[in-house]
Amino acid sequence: MRFGEFRLDPVRAELTRSGQPVPLRPKTYALLNLFAASPGRALGKDELLAALWPNTVVAEGSLSQCVTELRGALGDEGAGLIRTVARQGYRFDAEVLADPERELAPPQDKPSIAVLPFQNIGGDPEQEYFADGLAQEIITALSRLRSLLVIARNSSFAYKGRAVDVKQVGRELGVRYVLEGSVRRVGNRVRIAGQLINASTGADIWADRFDGELEDIFDLQDRITSGIVVAIWRKLEISEIERAKRKPTGSLRAYDYYLRGLASYYRFDRQDRYADALRLFGQAIEQDPDFASPYAMAAGCHAMRKGNGWMTDPGTEARETERLARRGVELGGDDARVLGNCGWALAYVAGDLDAGAALVESALALNPNLAEAWLWGGWIKMYLGEPDDAVTRLDRAQRLSLVGLRTLGLRFTMAHAHFFAGRYEEAASWAAMALQNRPDFQPCLRIDAASNALAGRLAQARKSAARLRELYPSLRLSNLKDVIGPYRRAEDVAKYIDGLQMAGLPD
Repeated sequence: MRFGEFRLDPVRAELTRSGQPVPLRPKTYALLNLFAASPGRALGKDELLAALWPNTVVAEGSLSQCVTELRGALGDEGAGLIRTVARQGYRFDAEVLADPERELAPPQDKPSIAVLPFQNIGGDPEQEYFADGLAQEIITALSRLRSLLVIARNSSFAYKGRAVDVKQVGRELGVRYVLEGSVRRVGNRVRIAGQLINASTGADIWADRFDGELEDIFDLQDRITSGIVVAIWRKLEISEIERAKRKPTGSLRAYDYYLRGLASYYRFDRQDRYADALRLFGQAIEQDPDFASPYAMAAGCHAMRKGNGWMTDPGTEARETERLARRGVELGGDDARVLGNCGWALAYVAGDLDAGAALVESALALNPNLAEAWLWGGWIKMYLGEPDDAVTRLDRAQRLSLVGLRTLGLRFTMAHAHFFAGRYEEAASWAAMALQNRPDFQPCLRIDAASNALAGRLAQARKSAARLRELYPSLRLSNLKDVIGPYRRAEDVAKYIDGLQMAGLPD
């Protein structure tokens, strides 16, 4: 959508003015989205606080700060566009227009769906991972259907904990259908309720409830997934419906450890989270040594540890990553998510670019809607010296992932792709947006320092390099190879080192 010289791009999750990015903090960007969705209407402060900080008590000053930041970002027009309404809240006085060049519309050749986080009705926080994991597994099962476009978890889970308007979700994610659900788990019994809604009309299309013992959880998941598929697209081949019914493991305990591992993995902000995820994935493997998914996710944990500079013995961890990835592929050769994660880990940590690239291609052949595989494929294209092809893949990942996690991952990956393509100013803009999500993330600080240095902005480059030295005092140009990827072109590595050297990273 656009207003005046500004364009609000839901694909990149960014605001631009006359084509130039306008940096915004995530909460400030979310506030602008709320304003743009209701132009000319006074939005109450309580309404805004509840939307921006769901299930959290915050001071009204936090909202005032976002409003002030947004007015400043909009420049001279800011005060006129965002009006304070006495005893009510704020009103966005702008003519908001659809932008056919950037707006996402539901695909016309295939149905599209977003699966929202399932509600944990029991309220036990210890069971939150179970509800999240069930929604994830339904997303994965539906994504295997080539006739269906499924929005990635990281976008649909942006609505977790919020009271949502399904029509607004449909507009923001560009989907025809939205699935809502709930899980109530009491002892060894579970009840799953699902409701499929037409996002354009708000009308219910399908609803059902499934009760059973936990030992039958995979059968319950099969039934709800098949019901959704039949309701959306009755002409789908029965063989594709059957493909959505694969069971990952026969061990409930292994599956339970795996879901707990995913819950830690997706809180990707601290070193101890990955240590916890590795432990849980290891326990899942102990319970069922033939369960492919935890091998792939454990390999991914090691890759994340490398990127953050947390490996204490890189050689040993690289060998363990290769072992996990190759075993995962051996067990899960028909699972796109397993192949994609293992391919990325083999390429990035073990340095086997050819095997990694082939595995990601196989993942995309199995499931062209898997945003993660497009993201990992973008990285591998960079390692192979094909940054423009990387940008193409990352654009596809954005189309499928849209607004959620990995907003951070997509942004700093885009920064790397433009850097190696020689577009240093554009790389610096992407890096700046990534740092808004996580100011202390080592890969973001590195690419921000190198991009700004080669763009001629040495002050910003040195600022990022100084922050790097403060947070990661052991990082040097001499050990940079322990954290960066296995770039095949020597000139790419040399350019990266030159940029960081100009920024002030010591030898």
